[in-house]
Amino acid sequence: MTSTTNPSCPCGSLLTLDKCCGRYHQGGLAPTPEALMRSRYVAFVLGRSDYLLATWYPSTRPAELAPDPDAEWKSLSIVSAEPPLDNIGYVHFRACFYERGRVQKGWHVLEEASRFVKDQQRWWYIDGTPTLTRLKPRRNDPCLCGSGRKLKVCCGE
Repeated sequence: MTSTTNPSCPCGSLLTLDKCCGRYHQGGLAPTPEALMRSRYVAFVLGRSDYLLATWYPSTRPAELAPDPDAEWKSLSIVSAEPPLDNIGYVHFRACFYERGRVQKGWHVLEEASRFVKDQQRWWYIDGTPTLTRLKPRRNDPCLCGSGRKLKVCCGE
């Protein structure tokens, strides 16, 4: 994302990207499982597979992770973020996206209960239990990006 202005962070925090998740993408350590999860969502938005792999716990990390150019991530909502206990944390989130591919074209929500571990003084993503649901919003429904506008005048097809 290149711009002469400071864009707001896609995680929904209302801070600018550089003051929010961007600082973790530049090498800062996320202080909580929720902060790491938000920064990983932003990495999906920006196509930063390198960051996703770098924050994935080595024993559960895949060898590679290709970005999905057909997915347009639109919004993130945190369902719950439990306070970490014994260096283990959990974050339950929902992320809406629009799939431009031929087979799965349309709106979807990815919901996941993610598990994190604190090791070597940093938080790592371990794994999660994801569910993927196809959505069928109508033109006059609120836009799934969270703008508050109707879908037809915002992110509608």
